[in-house]
Amino acid sequence: MAIEKLEAVDITCYIEDLNEVLKKCCQSGCFHIEPPDSSKGDKFKLLNEENPYENIITELSSFFSKVGIKYEEKNFDSIKEESAAELSVIADEIKSDILKNIEHTEELSEDIKHRRQVAMYLSHLEGIDEDYQKLFSCKNVSVRFGKLPIESYEKLSYHKDKPFIFNTYDNDGEYYWGMYLSPSSMKDEIDDIFSELYFERIRLPDFVEGTGKDAKINNEKVILSEREELKTLKKQIDESIDKNKEKLNMIYSKLVYLSGMFELRREVALYDDKYILIKGYVPSKNSKEFTSQFKELDTVSVISRPCERDNRLNPPTKLKNNIFAEPFSMFVEMYGLPSHNGFDPTMLVAITYTLLFGLMFADLGQGIIIAIAGAFLWHAKKNKLGAILERVGISSAVFGFIFGSVFGFEHLLDPVFIKMGFEEKPFEVMDNINTILYGAIALGVVFIVITIIINICIGFKQKDYERALFSNNGIAGLVFFVAILGGLVGNLLLGMNLLTPIYVVFLIVIPALLMFFREILGCLLMKKPIEKVGIGDFIASNFFEVFEFGLGFATNTLSFVRVGGFILSHAGMMSVVMLLAEMAGKSGSILVIILGNIFVIGMEGLIVGIQSLRLEFYEVFSRFYDGDGRAFEPVNMKIKNINSK
Repeated sequence: MAIEKLEAVDITCYIEDLNEVLKKCCQSGCFHIEPPDSSKGDKFKLLNEENPYENIITELSSFFSKVGIKYEEKNFDSIKEESAAELSVIADEIKSDILKNIEHTEELSEDIKHRRQVAMYLSHLEGIDEDYQKLFSCKNVSVRFGKLPIESYEKLSYHKDKPFIFNTYDNDGEYYWGMYLSPSSMKDEIDDIFSELYFERIRLPDFVEGTGKDAKINNEKVILSEREELKTLKKQIDESIDKNKEKLNMIYSKLVYLSGMFELRREVALYDDKYILIKGYVPSKNSKEFTSQFKELDTVSVISRPCERDNRLNPPTKLKNNIFAEPFSMFVEMYGLPSHNGFDPTMLVAITYTLLFGLMFADLGQGIIIAIAGAFLWHAKKNKLGAILERVGISSAVFGFIFGSVFGFEHLLDPVFIKMGFEEKPFEVMDNINTILYGAIALGVVFIVITIIINICIGFKQKDYERALFSNNGIAGLVFFVAILGGLVGNLLLGMNLLTPIYVVFLIVIPALLMFFREILGCLLMKKPIEKVGIGDFIASNFFEVFEFGLGFATNTLSFVRVGGFILSHAGMMSVVMLLAEMAGKSGSILVIILGNIFVIGMEGLIVGIQSLRLEFYEVFSRFYDGDGRAFEPVNMKIKNINSK
């Protein structure tokens, strides 16, 4: 439950050593690099270099997509080449044969497609008893192949005085398939006639030879031959891909690594065209080990210092939590990381979220199911949500045991409780509605008080006395809230009149006035200039803010009533399931109970999870947490495929 201490690191070296230095930074796994500081003056400038690896990565990625190779990160120790040109040559040597065969398959596929279309035409012209090549070579006679609508065929008689012959060879019910012949000198006129009759001309390619039947047979033979060739080529391509994909993945992995390394060069500053300054952060526990790896490089200087010694620094944040709380850092990161010198709420979230979920979803059997599912998700997929489900599931099971609920059976555990010395189960939900609702409000009060105390501590740590003393989440707000709450509880529940004039003045009025004048008082304590505003504006704005503070305390407290509501809701939903099971009879009751539990686990479990998170974000975090930090990101996390030696 803490934020890990960091040290600021300055690395200086010659530009010739830059790649080696960056490599060691990556291999360390603990160095967070910072972008260059533009305020260092004109002598410091960025390395505006074009990444030489981008184009070849794009080309290789396109090749992977084209041939169906799935990228897998590989160890690339055996690939000694470093330059983009060298790696490109190796990749091209492997790709060339594959691409050549692929190009051939594409040509074959296109030719087969074309020949299949021609085969359809030839099937309708099978009756032609003249060699196609002779027909194509006629000089004085124009030949046209195609199809004529049946309804247009009779209209040819209107042009019987024209010099043409139309021979038909097939009738498919819609068209007459055939050819017409005309003198070459009159082909344009005849073409116009047939065009007006909706004749659809087909153009047969030059490879069509022989009579109609022979041409069809020859074309089919070529199609069969090309199909066999295509099959052989595809097999060769697959074999070649299987043979070379390991090496291609190694090359790709190294390219991505080198590209990432090169991109890191944009994160350094160049001084006097020959010196490099690299700035960043390492965890304090890794500082000595990180520095020692540069001892063998005589021209490299590494200086580190604790971040706490330099207020000008804005270090990133690295959370450090125990095994129970660590998964809940996911929720903290969703809201925003704390600053480096801020407060890490992960442990608080872990405890409160687990408690809230367990209370609102109390069932021993359902809790165990959620815990098992979460454990599987965590151990199989390393998903933090699975680890969270594992913990809240156990919490649900614990509270389910206390409430005596097992998959909706409210008295299944009665024998266990009797053996433990109880007359019956310790707590019956539906018989203690008021207790549950009052308890939920009390829980809300505890949460609010804890968050205010945390905010006070943060305020004093940061020397923000306005925040710690006079804000609604400071000491003034705490006294105001507790005093009003104590007065109401004393009067309504205990019959004690605590709201005496002295009580009201010292514990309610004065804290309210302190909140009203919080800005002025804060400036006086911290010796800051007081912002000048009109008296009317000051009174109006601060009055409504104090009023809002009081209203906020009331709404925030009552917001926790939903915790009790969900406890009752869960018990009510399971009672409905059991009622439906009873109505279904013996044959269907088991099925209804199973389906009902699945529905409740899925639907209500999701809703309870969201509501618990809402309470964390809006009722807890809003009082003390800023979430304005940035993540500590070691450079080896930015660069995939990094190869550790």
